[in-house]
Amino acid sequence: MKKILYVATITEHFYYFHLPYLRMFKELGWQVDVASHGDVELPFCDNRYEIPIRRSPADKENIQAYKKLKEIIKDNQYDIIHCHTPMGGILARLAAASQRKHGTKILYTAHGFHFYQGAPMLNWLVFYPIEFVMSFFTDCLITINEEDYSCAKKRLPVKDIRKVNGVGYNSDRYFPVSYEEKMALRQKLGYSSDEKLLIYVAEMNANKNQAMLIRALESVSHKRDDVRLIIAGADNFNGEYVRLAKELGVEDKVDFLGHREDINDLLHISDIAVGSSYREGLPVNVMEALACGLPVVLSDNRGHRVLGVNGENGYVIKVNDHEAMAEKIKMILDDDSLYSRLSENAIKLVKPYSKESVLAELTQVYNQYT
Repeated sequence: MKKILYVATITEHFYYFHLPYLRMFKELGWQVDVASHGDVELPFCDNRYEIPIRRSPADKENIQAYKKLKEIIKDNQYDIIHCHTPMGGILARLAAASQRKHGTKILYTAHGFHFYQGAPMLNWLVFYPIEFVMSFFTDCLITINEEDYSCAKKRLPVKDIRKVNGVGYNSDRYFPVSYEEKMALRQKLGYSSDEKLLIYVAEMNANKNQAMLIRALESVSHKRDDVRLIIAGADNFNGEYVRLAKELGVEDKVDFLGHREDINDLLHISDIAVGSSYREGLPVNVMEALACGLPVVLSDNRGHRVLGVNGENGYVIKVNDHEAMAEKIKMILDDDSLYSRLSENAIKLVKPYSKESVLAELTQVYNQYT
């Protein structure tokens, strides 16, 4: 029986993004194992190994994670090891170094390099040398946007470098709904029919930069009093954005929902998806919003530039230019014909990023190593 091991920092990464690929290998008769940190139950998995892997490279727990990974890999003699997330990628590739000599193939998906055009010099000084060295322990490097792909081709000595369209959004959950369904869901979730709902699905942290959205809401509220902002995601920023909403006097127009399991319903009741992050690889939250037919207003970064096409399915604006964001939001809400055109294009342009399309792309990659 052939065997594949998936490695990432946290188990949730596989639960939310990779179940179709685990299922594919199970249906092909492979042994499918996962090594990560967390207690989430995974289907389509023969063995789920708990390892004390941590996001910070400086955390001493990663030494134990490396040792355990090396033991797991030696005991199972995998045909393929596919690693994800920065620390998952580093530890798995180091732990599998000796097994590569015996035929194990190592695939690494970079979900967005920390060194990129416009990144701080410190990022280049720290993260680029690490990825350069790791290239010598990698059989196939998979990138998820054109900028990372071009950078890897020029700067990293990996023989096989591919680009796929991210991890794929779930087209079974994210799709357009009728106006009647939208209003029924709003009533169920406690929103009125005449509100205009903006939504951002992301944990609250420094990179996601929700302050830009709160400031944009404050600006647009001077011209329209029917706009409300939904922020769905855990607060990992010590309440800073909640305090900002209070300081700006818009706390009654922002809903901080925390972690939610009904993101598809929240998108179905919303009117515009917004995004404010400094850095993205290829964000699934934007794909899901577009698949539901939402126009987008996004901060300018490499991931947003791929998915947001100016004037076609929404607008991409300078990071932290909250006035420009407010202007675009108001323009879309004020013009029904513009809204309809952006919505229709959103659905069309995002189709290459569905789980079906990405599964086909990744299958071609896997076929080279099976």
